[in-house]
Amino acid sequence: MTTQIEVFQPLRDHTQLPDSDGTFVKNFQEHPQSILLTESIWLTLEQIHPDKQFCIGQDSGIYWRITEPLEKGAEAPDWFYVPDVPPTLNGIARRSYVMWQEFVAPLIVLEFVSGTGFEERDTTPYKGKFWVYEKAIRVPFYGIYEVQKASVEMYVLTEGHYQRMEPNQRGHYPIPPLGVEIGIWQGEYKNQDLPWLRWWDELGNLLLTGDERAELEHQRAELERQRADRLAAKLREMGINPEDI
Repeated sequence: MTTQIEVFQPLRDHTQLPDSDGTFVKNFQEHPQSILLTESIWLTLEQIHPDKQFCIGQDSGIYWRITEPLEKGAEAPDWFYVPDVPPTLNGIARRSYVMWQEFVAPLIVLEFVSGTGFEERDTTPYKGKFWVYEKAIRVPFYGIYEVQKASVEMYVLTEGHYQRMEPNQRGHYPIPPLGVEIGIWQGEYKNQDLPWLRWWDELGNLLLTGDERAELEHQRAELERQRADRLAAKLREMGINPEDI
């Protein structure tokens, strides 16, 4: 009698799993939208994580099960944030986020709708995105953003189920662990005047990108220069040399 020995293969890590399923970004707005979300919240995240232990994924796979083909075991949110994990693994840039390797679930996942929105709201067990984020990965905050409708739906995980969030008086949705709010901002970014998905602080102040902060500082400096020029002109009218003051 022969004994059959079963050989178990080790679980794959982020370097051994596909980082693409062959699909492509569906419109020209999605890429700048992801950059806008990341850049404007970056200073806040650095304050929350002075040790810099966090990561952000953009169109990156979150592997939650092992299946064939391998990429069918992952969802690739348009944007997500994971707290308290290293930004790289052993000095290697992350290719994907592997739940059985990490165990820490993303705090927030955002999907940008390009079609009807069915895919983002699909609750089919083991297949639908909504089901996977709610039941398998258990993401605390899930957002569905539709630029064509200038809207975002936010869900919070409560006792294992997603509950639709209600906006506050500013029309924003608070994300308490981050101390921020998320909502729709109409304006121009990267040559596109659209209803963008953006962050605000808890007081309702828009979180700015680096370019926006630089432009605001430039405007302040220009205003101060104009005030100084007007004051100097007034002093000269009074016969006073501003250089002598």
